[in-house]
This record gives sequence, structure tokens and C-alpha cells, in this order.
Amino acid sequence: MKISVERGVLLKAVSQAQSVVERRNTIPILANVLIEAEGSDVTFRATDLDIEVVDKAPAQVERAGATTVAATTLHEIVRKLPDGALITLSADSAAGRLSVEAGRSNFSLATLPKEDFPVMASSEYASNFSVPAAQLRRLFDKSKFAISTEETRYYLNGVYMHIAEGDDGTALRCVATDGHRLARIDSALPEGSADMPGVIVPRKTVGELRKLLDEDDMQIAVSVSETKVRFATPDITLTSKVIDGTFPDYTRVIPAGNTRKLEVDASDFAKAVDRVATVSSERSRAVKLQLDEDRLVLSVNAPDSGAAEEELAVAYADERLEIGFNAKYLLEIASQVDRENAVFMFNSSGDPTLMREGNDLSAVYVVMPMRV
Repeated sequence: MKISVERGVLLKAVSQAQSVVERRNTIPILANVLIEAEGSDVTFRATDLDIEVVDKAPAQVERAGATTVAATTLHEIVRKLPDGALITLSADSAAGRLSVEAGRSNFSLATLPKEDFPVMASSEYASNFSVPAAQLRRLFDKSKFAISTEETRYYLNGVYMHIAEGDDGTALRCVATDGHRLARIDSALPEGSADMPGVIVPRKTVGELRKLLDEDDMQIAVSVSETKVRFATPDITLTSKVIDGTFPDYTRVIPAGNTRKLEVDASDFAKAVDRVATVSSERSRAVKLQLDEDRLVLSVNAPDSGAAEEELAVAYADERLEIGFNAKYLLEIASQVDRENAVFMFNSSGDPTLMREGNDLSAVYVVMPMRV
């Protein structure tokens, strides 16, 4: 195999591949990227046995062929080569080496046989449809902060993507929760997705998928089966196993009877929470919200380090209320708001609080209070 590729093109392809590779693994081949050159393209394939990414890039192919090489090492070399350089990769299978040349730089890397590289079995997908990148980005970006990191409740370690009845009819919905907060995001139902089985997309896959969604006008081809999910652009295909488990009935957690309404400028609110939380050394320190007619007082009392208080002008016309929240959770939820105003719906100081963006019902957040 012998190919020449422009540095920028190679860096993009290799960085996507190396981020899938697990740093610590007991199977040496899993640290490698499979490079296959044919026609006028080269593909880079990497896997951790749960996720597989295949990145296709244009190249000058002198000799077709394939080899595998350490993904992280190749990425570091390409990253450090000068911008605009033409990089030549040539594999010598007899010697088990891949040479990387650019200008006066020359590297020789150890390779492993391509036959040892595990390729994820292709499965029959029950549902195939396409979604604009911007729509998919919104669904996952606004929900992923609530993914649980608790390994014992593994079925919460991802985003539950499914079809559901929303306020404006049937919708494609993403939900994530860790038991303390919940995010439920709806978007228009893509054509051909009505029969899609609900799947839990793992946290790592959500992170890798984000890299495919930067270009707003791109269409992402989505394929879903009971065990796998695939996201594809013309150049990159990301295939992942889904979490084998049942996502809990999240609808029971979303309060329906909260009547006390607070409307506040989302940006001012987030900044004020951040400021008062500064005095606390503990990340989970509770921030107390004291609500009175058209005013909100945020306060933190940390006996070991100090106290802080800040007042905000808000729209609130219900009876007086005092309620506490984990400062980190409040900040994360407030930072999801794209519109000017955040609307909080309270019931009492012990009940879950609902938050939405202005009058937009397609994004709903729930946060559990803390005792203060």
C-alpha cells in the first residue's frame, strides 16, 4: 500500500478514529486503526468493540492495500507535521512497518496484520431515515448533560432516543436522567422514522456523534435496530451497540401540577448562581432561592468559607417560596436555554421543579430540590 494525503484531510480522519480507540486495552489490535486504500479513497476504521467509526478521505493511491497501525501515535505524528504538508504512507507487510513521510520528516511505525482487525458485524436495521445535522445536534446537546455516570444503573448511562407523543403531535424525542435532573427534548418526526425502536445511545457514542454534527446543512442518515444504531454522513459512518436495558418510565417524574411560575432572564440567572456559588468549596453546595413578589434572592451559606447573597428582578406573582438546589445542576440547566427567558414552575420546596425555555414546550427540564 502506498498513498499520499494532504495533512488537513488526514488529521481530520485520524483524529476521529483515534478518539474511539480505548487508551487501555488488553487486545493490542484494538489500539490500532485499519487503513484501507482503494481507487481514489482511503478509509480509516477504528473500534473498541462497542463503537466503530469509518472515515473516508480522498487520496492519491499509488498502490492499493491495507494495514493497521497505532491510532494515537499516527494521530500525534500527523498533528505535529506542518500545515499543508503532503503526507505519504507506505506499508511494507513483509517487514511489518508503515513509513510516514512528509518533507524531511520520516517515521517508521510497527504494524499488525489487517486480518486480525475486528470488523463490526453489519446488522439489519429496522428503521432508516435522515435528519438534518442541526436537529440531531439540538436533541443530543440539550439532553446529554443529564446522563448518569453511575455504573450500577447502566441503563441511565446514555440518551434514550425514541418516538413519543409530544405537545405538537408525534415527535422524535431524546431523554436523559440521572435521578437528580432530567432533560426531555422533542423535534419534528423525520420521514420514515415512525416505526423506530426506542434505543439507549451510550454516553461515549453521544460524544463521538457530536463531531459529525458541526455542519448545519448536512443530512445525517440514521439507522436503528434493537441492538445497534448507525449515524452516517457521506464521509463518516459511526456504528454503535446500544445499551441493553429498559429505560425507566420518565413521564412519571415530570410534574404536571406545578403552578407557581417564575420567569427570569436565563443569562442573568446563570451568572448570579455562578457568583453566589463561588464562596462554597463543595461543588454540590445548595443554593437557596427565596421568591417573593417580582424578586428573587439567591443565597449560599457555607459556614467554613463564608456566605453570599444576590437579588434579581424577576416576574413572579405567587405566594412566598424558599427552595434549595444543587448549584451545579442549576447552572447546567440554565446554560441549556437559548432563548432570553427561563420559566421555572414550582409546587413546593420538596417537589421536583420544571424548567422550560420561554413558551417553547419542546424542551423540558426537571430538577430535584435539596434541603437547605
